[in-house]
Amino acid sequence: MNLLKTSALNGVAVLIKIATLFILNKILAVYVGPAGYAVIGQFQNFIQMITTFSGNMINTAVTKYTAEYYEDEKKQRNIWQSAGSIVFILSIIFSFLLIFFKKDLSLYIFHTLEYQSIFIWFAVFLIFFNFNTLFLAILNGKKEILKLVIANISGSLVSLFITSVLAIKYHLYGALLALSMYQSIAFFVTLYICHKADWFRFSYLFGKIDKDTAKKISSFAIMALVSAICVPLSQIVIRTYLAQKFGVDYAGYWEAMIRLSSAYLMLVTTTLGVYYLPRLSELKTLVEIKTEVYLGYKFIFPLAVAGGLCAYLLRDWIIVILFSTKFLPVADLFLWQMIGDALKIGSWILAYLMLSKAMTKLFVTTEIIFSVSSIILTYICTQKFGFEGVSIAHLINYGLYWFIMSIFVFKQLRKRVVE
Repeated sequence: MNLLKTSALNGVAVLIKIATLFILNKILAVYVGPAGYAVIGQFQNFIQMITTFSGNMINTAVTKYTAEYYEDEKKQRNIWQSAGSIVFILSIIFSFLLIFFKKDLSLYIFHTLEYQSIFIWFAVFLIFFNFNTLFLAILNGKKEILKLVIANISGSLVSLFITSVLAIKYHLYGALLALSMYQSIAFFVTLYICHKADWFRFSYLFGKIDKDTAKKISSFAIMALVSAICVPLSQIVIRTYLAQKFGVDYAGYWEAMIRLSSAYLMLVTTTLGVYYLPRLSELKTLVEIKTEVYLGYKFIFPLAVAGGLCAYLLRDWIIVILFSTKFLPVADLFLWQMIGDALKIGSWILAYLMLSKAMTKLFVTTEIIFSVSSIILTYICTQKFGFEGVSIAHLINYGLYWFIMSIFVFKQLRKRVVE
């Protein structure tokens, strides 16, 4: 399936997901407010770290090697068996850790013991959470785009229903509870979709962990772990800094901006994950890879620019409709954030080459450097420009990241593939 067909089909799922996100943003804006947004953002970053450490770290490898061994079902099953066993073991371990340290985690993340029961719910549903994303990674690698789209749509609808009901009924506690469980419930839908496929058996996911397979997976696990530590942690640090310097509401405004950016860029970012990663994993020659990258800049990058331009022009209307008048200070961030988002997508088109070709050292180095630089730049820019400096820092950071990617990715690639 080519880029345009994949983008079109994936676009259906993305549009539905964006619609559900917009509805959820409105509900959360009304029932938890700007300060609640900041708390939700902190917890989402924590979830991202825990799920990555407890199994999601290998999903990129599952997608890559499932696609790479497309013609060899035996090798695919070896990947799935090792991956499933790893996810099961790590999920159980981290579930116990979450329960054991629930009080400490509640104090650290929420600064109160009021929400410690959230970690118990999260622990109970963690294994389903992780297997859901594993199944999605397998579907992606198998290029079962229609099944993947149906699974993603189902996940979006489950998220909308659960979060809406719980947030309206229990406000912030309900929103946090929904974050702990909705993807886990979507697991049962994804499992049914996979189970109906001729190539899938649930028994393929369990057994002895193959040493060679584990070695292949390890480089991707390292990259995912570094990303899971650096990106959420840098966001937590920035959010804490903004709350201290400008007040907790301003940390919530920044969280709203991040959510909005993620929503309008979703068609672009999911296409990179659904199409680009498996496609680049298949390609063997430099000429083929350059052609695919060119298509990315021809079709994907303009979408990001157009989306950012529309969001900027409609910013006041978007804020009131999707959030509330309490969030109007978010408008100060739009111009720099939209430019920075375009630069981010431009850099990610190249960065996906690092993932597809397992450029572990380059990935780890750049991830650490630019996560740290995002914090430093935020501090410098907010001192000079005030609150909108957080988005100016975002722009500068991704401009530098794209520049570094353009220099080093193809330099590394020439050592790994034939001309």
